[in-house]
Amino acid sequence: MIRIRPETRHDAGTIHDLLVGAFPTPVEAGLVDRMRRDGDLVLSLVAAHVDGAIVGHVAFPRLRVVVSGVGYRAVGLAPLAVAETRRRQGIGAELVQRGLAQLRAQDETLVFVLGDPAYYGRFGFTAETAQPYTSAYDETYFMALRLEDDAPRAGLVRYPAAFDALA
Repeated sequence: MIRIRPETRHDAGTIHDLLVGAFPTPVEAGLVDRMRRDGDLVLSLVAAHVDGAIVGHVAFPRLRVVVSGVGYRAVGLAPLAVAETRRRQGIGAELVQRGLAQLRAQDETLVFVLGDPAYYGRFGFTAETAQPYTSAYDETYFMALRLEDDAPRAGLVRYPAAFDALA
């Protein structure tokens, strides 16, 4: 049995280790560590087994969409990770769905992701929605999901400083 819950301050080391194990390099683990330290996480959820072991994590950092010099709130989805032994069990999908539902409840309006269109498309992310926006990650895998109609329709997407090494 898996329970999705917000990250607690005691989870940071376990999340770091999960991310190191889930990706080919420790870049994503360092990214989340820095966003947490800088206060750039809007939402961070973990998937915890009944024994308490964390087997999945998703981070939603604060982004800004700049239009004519004015910044508007937006959110990113990065990274998403599930322990290798627990993949293909719906844990990642549950983390994304719960996260998006919570972001809607928090009145967020726009979410961006850089990822596989086949995977993230099932949650409503599209390259077409992201097309009017410019970003350091402006490419085929750059997608967006509108949570509310009053989100900015175009602009420059700015990521937190933690992403500077990735751009």
